[in-house]
Amino acid sequence: MRFGDRKRPTTRRPMGTNMQNMKKRICRFCENGALHIDYKDEKHLGRFVTERGKIIPRRISGTCARHQRQLVQAIKRARHIALLPFVQEVAQ
Repeated sequence: MRFGDRKRPTTRRPMGTNMQNMKKRICRFCENGALHIDYKDEKHLGRFVTERGKIIPRRISGTCARHQRQLVQAIKRARHIALLPFVQEVAQ
């Protein structure tokens, strides 16, 4: 057996957990019954942007696919009219 021949686990779950113990994330927008995400509400949009200005992916934020698409579009629109910054300064 050589170095690269070792089989790796197919799942990325922590050891000792199974699918029954994992908590299902619920979309915040579906929970509130939001039909459309408003680009003018920078307070809510700011939660889905990192301090460097990157949009948080849906696997981390827990939003559904429909609302993630609307969220990305709203963040981009808010950036174009200067409600949200494209990139924030990082102190070194």
